[in-house]
Amino acid sequence: MNFLPLIEAKREGKLLSQAKIQEFIREFTAGRIPDYQMAAMLMAIYFRGLSTAETNALTLAMRDSGDVLKFPRDRRPLVDKHSTGGIGDKVSLPLAPLLACLGFRVPMISGRGLGITGGTLDKLDSIPGFKTLLPVGQIIKQVQQVGCVICGQTDNMVPADKKIYALRDASGTVPSIPLITASILSKKLAESLDALILDVKFGCAAFMQTQADARKLAQAMVALGNNCGTDTRAILTDMNTPLGHSAGNWLEVKESVQCLAGKGPADLMELVLTSAAYLLVQTGKSKSLPAARKQAEACLNSGEPRTKWDEMIVAQGADLKAFNQKLALDSTARIVVEVKSDMAGYVSRCDARGIGEVIRDLGGGRLTKESAINYDVGVDRIAKPGERVEKSGLLCRLHAANSAQAKSTVTRLKAAFKVSANHPAPRPLVVETISR
Repeated sequence: MNFLPLIEAKREGKLLSQAKIQEFIREFTAGRIPDYQMAAMLMAIYFRGLSTAETNALTLAMRDSGDVLKFPRDRRPLVDKHSTGGIGDKVSLPLAPLLACLGFRVPMISGRGLGITGGTLDKLDSIPGFKTLLPVGQIIKQVQQVGCVICGQTDNMVPADKKIYALRDASGTVPSIPLITASILSKKLAESLDALILDVKFGCAAFMQTQADARKLAQAMVALGNNCGTDTRAILTDMNTPLGHSAGNWLEVKESVQCLAGKGPADLMELVLTSAAYLLVQTGKSKSLPAARKQAEACLNSGEPRTKWDEMIVAQGADLKAFNQKLALDSTARIVVEVKSDMAGYVSRCDARGIGEVIRDLGGGRLTKESAINYDVGVDRIAKPGERVEKSGLLCRLHAANSAQAKSTVTRLKAAFKVSANHPAPRPLVVETISR
């Protein structure tokens, strides 16, 4: 195709037809449009935006660029959850087996982390033997038999998004709401879902810094998801403070297992139960959020989701004996250092961005897509805003690869906390819901 007139049309702010969008996505995926021309189109979209119809067409064209999961007819609804990412955000791990025990099928296609944002697949890679890359046939079979899977995209699942995202990252066009919306929803719609809950985060460690920007993104994704036939809702959640008391790949797996045993941190438990409750309501399994939350809480406390977790990880190749042995260890890192407060008082700040940057620099995150990951480093026993600490009391524990790394990091970690004489006003975790 002659792609140049479409670039020029979008540069001038003109609307592109569904047919033209489908054509250029198909041609680009096949390698018949050069990267430099697609990068020019992405920059035009960044500045000119896309209409609702254009975003809808782009999303569906990207979805249809590769494999779309097709499941047998079943009474169990197909559901999933997506988070825009943060520090300590491990909700997907306990949520998938909980949803399976609540009578859902959960084809959870997840991603890896980049920069300070932790990736679900990186956390799972810390489990001995666990396989995150599965063929389509195994994904469908496991969802039907076990009820849930957490894995990465196949090579031929939404390939257009893989190619376009690499260009967005290299061309400065990542922060575009239409492009973010198309990227996220093309992958989720490829799962053939009945319902989807979106956790859109805002704050110092979130992609969207302000609640207003998070709301715009959430509204765009909810509208498009519903237009495409998937019941979609979003919650806006605060990401100024890490979620839970642990951040770092293996440490988050441990905390997820604690959550499945009903002993997880209050904020993690809140998001897991809230996400499950919304999906129960969205699929008609419960008539109200309070009733749905009680249903989800009762299921979590029954112990069935903890058993389902073992079933899921074994189905994906995990060595259960080695996993349980690793789980019993206090730490798998070579060095553990306690970071202590210089004064008594109440924690008034626990900077999620600062902690995320520390974990990344320890080797627990990526500076580039090729960076190797150290799954054992991280931070746990994190003191959260509102908690009382004494002088020399524990702010957190640092898990590092060696003593030199630990020594250079303690000061940075201590700076992520602020301790004040007065108890800070509580801040809600879930601040808003977007349903249409």
